Amino acid sequence: MHPSSAHVAFDPIPAMGRWHHARERIVRGSGVPATFLRPGGFMTNALDWLPTIREGGYVLDPVGPGRHAPVDPADIAAVAALALTEDGHQGREYVLTGGELFTVAEQVRILSETIGRDLEVRETATPAEAVRSRFPHGAPPALADALTEGFALMRADTAGFRTDTVERLLGREPRAFRVWCARHADTFRGPESG
Repeated sequence: MHPSSAHVAFDPIPAMGRWHHARERIVRGSGVPATFLRPGGFMTNALDWLPTIREGGYVLDPVGPGRHAPVDPADIAAVAALALTEDGHQGREYVLTGGELFTVAEQVRILSETIGRDLEVRETATPAEAVRSRFPHGAPPALADALTEGFALMRADTAGFRTDTVERLLGREPRAFRVWCARHADTFRGPESG
């Protein structure tokens, strides 16, 4: 059973989005000048694959055909630095994504090519297995429910969503996932590579 197969009623805004918006309202209410960065999935989420890659050369995929545009945290930091050091960003909201849309299988293929190791992609069979793919030691119930909801929404989004915000603000394309993989290849190869 895929995470989307479970009967899940979706609010117009997913749980994680509601949590973030609640914090934004607090900041807005404080009167402190702010710029809100709203990054999508991070490229560093691929580090969650390390246990299964090291254990058996595979990655658990909770979203199947779903596509997303992961963003390099270094690009998020660069946008934050810009917002903190230039005028004109106060009160703005920036949705940040990478420039490339991927399925998990496509990301795994790039990582596999980068580290020179065949990696298998295994779709998760249950919502609980999907949650364990991110939190192998368990997650609090509210977080587990939010992840299950998020994975189901991602699975259903086969077109994907990306913005040009990073490029527009920084004057360059967002960093590519392949480049991120190359920077972290030794981490994925493991201690024996060093």
